[in-house]
Amino acid sequence: MLAMEGSDMNSTQSDTSIRDIVFGIVAKQAKLDIGVLTPESTLRGLGVESLTAIEVLFEIEERFDINFTDESMSMDLNSGTLQQLVDAVETALAAKQAKA
Repeated sequence: MLAMEGSDMNSTQSDTSIRDIVFGIVAKQAKLDIGVLTPESTLRGLGVESLTAIEVLFEIEERFDINFTDESMSMDLNSGTLQQLVDAVETALAAKQAKA
């Protein structure tokens, strides 16, 4: 399914961009090849230690100029998927935009 209308296309591109950035941060912090990351991957499954997981969150917050709330990070850092992390970023960005 390919979105062809302008706003849908921009949404698809920004979703991909957010995912690419989040995956890049995870790969860099965990010293992994980005090619091994999938939306279904978990940090624990990738062998990421707790301290590294926290560093991932801090870098994501800094990169997107957001702050995760307890609600947005209700996923367990170790067992939550990378897609859940991307979703949390999108939620935090939407909340930030709504305040502006």
